[in-house]
Amino acid sequence: MRRFALCLALTALSAAPALAQAYQGNWSCRDATTNRAGILTIYGQVYGWASRVANDPNSGTGTLIPYQDGVGFNDGNLRANAAIQAGRLVDDANFGTALQLETADAIVMLCNPR
Repeated sequence: MRRFALCLALTALSAAPALAQAYQGNWSCRDATTNRAGILTIYGQVYGWASRVANDPNSGTGTLIPYQDGVGFNDGNLRANAAIQAGRLVDDANFGTALQLETADAIVMLCNPR
């Protein structure tokens, strides 16, 4: 019984890094009006934002910190210009998972995997 519990605990711990990486990749984001806002790309501890609007000051790159349920934006144009602080992984009926971009006061975008 102890071996089973130990094996189960080690399996859960070894899967934790894989679950934390679920936010990585390309995300197609929509704003509160459900208009397409841009593409968010996350790899490792960096992100890139490409807005659909030409010369948008929010476009650019920055760094982030991984959390258990998403990421926190440390710096970059999304943090400085749009005040986005976090991206939280949430359930989505159509895509299975979505990344919800949040300021301190509101949810500003919902991003689906591309």
